[in-house]
Amino acid sequence: MITPFVDTQFVDAHPEAVLADVRWYLDGRDGRAAFEAGHLPGALWVDLDRQLAATGRPPIEGRHPFPEPAAFAAAMGLLGITNGSLVIAYDDTGGLTAGRLVVMLRMLGCDATVLAGGLGAWNGPIETGPGRVPTPTRFDAQEWPNDRLANADDAAQVAAAGGAVLDARSHERFRGEVAQIDKRAGHIPGARCAYWADVLDAEAMPRSADELRDHFRQLGVDDGNEAVAYCGSGVSACVNILAMEHVGLGTPRLYVASWSGWSADPNREAATGD
Repeated sequence: MITPFVDTQFVDAHPEAVLADVRWYLDGRDGRAAFEAGHLPGALWVDLDRQLAATGRPPIEGRHPFPEPAAFAAAMGLLGITNGSLVIAYDDTGGLTAGRLVVMLRMLGCDATVLAGGLGAWNGPIETGPGRVPTPTRFDAQEWPNDRLANADDAAQVAAAGGAVLDARSHERFRGEVAQIDKRAGHIPGARCAYWADVLDAEAMPRSADELRDHFRQLGVDDGNEAVAYCGSGVSACVNILAMEHVGLGTPRLYVASWSGWSADPNREAATGD
């Protein structure tokens, strides 16, 4: 399978790749508007809320639950993506949102990767406007693999057993200083704060392999420990998943409901502080 991150030279060398612009903002900015203001030539905008998540689910499933396999397959097909396509996803935040599409596709065995540095790393021409209209194709539906996913009980059990439960949210949200849009403030008891941006350098590029290995090992990740990644709604956690894969530290399971789902369940304890 392709590496989790590639550079702009790789994009230039693979004109057959589907370029997926997955810009989405927690602060309410319009990702589609950002796309139309400027995107990579030939790129398609991917709607995280509508194409990479289901709607109408119970709150304990989180803000961005995975769509049913058939719905995801239909969305990919309408984007012109097949099971055999090479997909290069990007955003303007170093993979914060592009990683969600990449992790979902990689779970299904598809070749998908993040453009390291995203739009900021691109030195070529920029297109504006609504973008090209993709030619619909067929993406065969596949069940989401259970061994790549975790639920609330799994996350609790891994934390209790001393495994690495990695919370990709900001340090302030982890400590419970702000709830932002979550039901309650805090974190899963036993989790470690693994802020997604800490895996990137000042240019939003992945840090060196040695730095990343040291970073995750300080968070309790090693060959013998089970790991679960989560965040607010199963989006930014994907950056940690890809960074661990990138340096050969395995693939943690994704707790998709994440804190938005955990905090919506009054039976789940919320820890605060460090």
